[in-house]
Amino acid sequence: MTNAQKWMSAFLVLFLVLFILSRFTMKEEVVHHAMNEGYSEQTAQQNPTELDGFTLIKQNGCITCHGQNLEGTNMAPAIAGMKEFWSRDKLINYLRNPSSYSGDKRFQEYKLKYKNIVMPSYGNLDVKDLGKMVDYLLTK
Repeated sequence: MTNAQKWMSAFLVLFLVLFILSRFTMKEEVVHHAMNEGYSEQTAQQNPTELDGFTLIKQNGCITCHGQNLEGTNMAPAIAGMKEFWSRDKLINYLRNPSSYSGDKRFQEYKLKYKNIVMPSYGNLDVKDLGKMVDYLLTK
């Protein structure tokens, strides 16, 4: 065995030992995203099925664009008074796939007013959580 091979072997053994030690000493970290304002460790420890609609709205970043009280900002319209335009099922479907509603006249106006802003899809959320969010929005 040459000196270079000995050094490489020693380096690999040291790397493996440090890797194994890091796995044993690793702490679980809670990641906070800038868009999830109002999301705390206490919220993270709760069971997601126990969260109320407004907490889920804050957790998913809706207040970032629609405002703290959901009354609209220069980035997105107010989402109060939605009962006038939406049924529960239609609003859930909209949140799961907003782009499918892009042909609606109201949304054409929103595109002109809120340029370069796109409503994100929430199709990855549990339908029960979307239902809680929608129930909250329809009572606001």
